[in-house]
Amino acid sequence: MSFDPNNLSGLMAGFQQRMQQLKEEAAEARVEGQAGGGLVKVVASGDQKIVAVHIAEDAVADRELLEDLLVAATNDALRLSKEHMSQALEQLTGGMSLPPGLGL
Repeated sequence: MSFDPNNLSGLMAGFQQRMQQLKEEAAEARVEGQAGGGLVKVVASGDQKIVAVHIAEDAVADRELLEDLLVAATNDALRLSKEHMSQALEQLTGGMSLPPGLGL
């Protein structure tokens, strides 16, 4: 099989279109991080935005504990969001690393 440089722009256009589609899907994806056995739940989108926070009444009594749980649940949600997007990107690239600037 020979390399066809004329087809390279078509391949790149298809790749860029798929990357844009992944970005749009990321904005719609939701993951939920938890802390304190579910006392605090934080929902993040695939594009790393916090979209909701749920706090159980039991967590409100201790402000210091609540603050710690919020940090832990937020970090958990963002970690899950990154994992979700890494898996989607890996499917797109077949596991190949992307050059800087071509990621999500």
